[in-house]
Amino acid sequence: MPQEHPAHEPEQDHETATALSEEIALFARHLRHEKARSEHTIRSYVGDLEELSAWMTARRLKGLEDLDRESLRGWLAQRHQRGLARSSVSRGIASVHTFCRWAVDNGRLDHDPAASVKGPKTGQHLPEVVNSTALSDMLDGLAAAAEQPAEDDRSAAMAARDWALVELLYATGARISEVVNLNDSDVDRSIKVITVTGKGNKQRRVPFGDRAEQALEVWRRRREVVATEKSGAAMFLGARGGRIDARVARRVVADALQAVPDTHASGPHSLRHSAATHLLDGGADLRSVQELLGHSTVATTQIYTHVSVERLKNAYAQAHPRA
Repeated sequence: MPQEHPAHEPEQDHETATALSEEIALFARHLRHEKARSEHTIRSYVGDLEELSAWMTARRLKGLEDLDRESLRGWLAQRHQRGLARSSVSRGIASVHTFCRWAVDNGRLDHDPAASVKGPKTGQHLPEVVNSTALSDMLDGLAAAAEQPAEDDRSAAMAARDWALVELLYATGARISEVVNLNDSDVDRSIKVITVTGKGNKQRRVPFGDRAEQALEVWRRRREVVATEKSGAAMFLGARGGRIDARVARRVVADALQAVPDTHASGPHSLRHSAATHLLDGGADLRSVQELLGHSTVATTQIYTHVSVERLKNAYAQAHPRA
């Protein structure tokens, strides 16, 4: 995967600068260097704020001094009118809230104009949970493809990589970004544990099972077929030898999930959600699943790993005197 470069932070050109250009550049620097936010998060925040800044400039609002509750409500209203998804509108509000709090904390605003601005309520659209038996069958299919003779060594290596990637995602419940950024030193095969770097640059150790260990071993043996000087210590490689790109990894997962019958699941988040739910179904406690997923609060885990009907039925059968 190509190395991610920080967004360019140019000095402002007075002819092209918008109302909040200077503050947005400083805010982005704050997110990157002080908060250690991911480049994806920074791009999302900056994109929303640049849109707000351009909207203000078009209405001759000159800068932070003109940023008030009414201007924010006007910007949000036009976003609604454009038909943006409620999740996009809510993200824009979150960006503005974070930006305004930063501006107050740094003495650039004397009050927070976004404090009373609220967004639309968004439903909890959880990824689909894939049946555990169907998932196992799919993974067995990837294993068979990786272990059978291929037309050439490169095809065999890619089949092994795909199996190891999908198997590890399901085994650990890790995010796709966490897995594609793994280095060889992050995988301890002797105790079957990976060390991932999650949101906020926080590290956690996550166990994996025998099948994932087998898949990783097959990939380790075949990795050298595609490895080049630019591979470095990356665990998973793309076809040209560099670290696998997250988009390629998502496509690998989507292709694998197409083999699962009766499901609309198509992305790595479905594997993460399925792994967590299957752990709960199997009796894992909520705190352990929280730690495995890297959630900062157990409340997030309660929402994300909803209690399945099967688990409720089992609890009822064990606990109710008239079950």
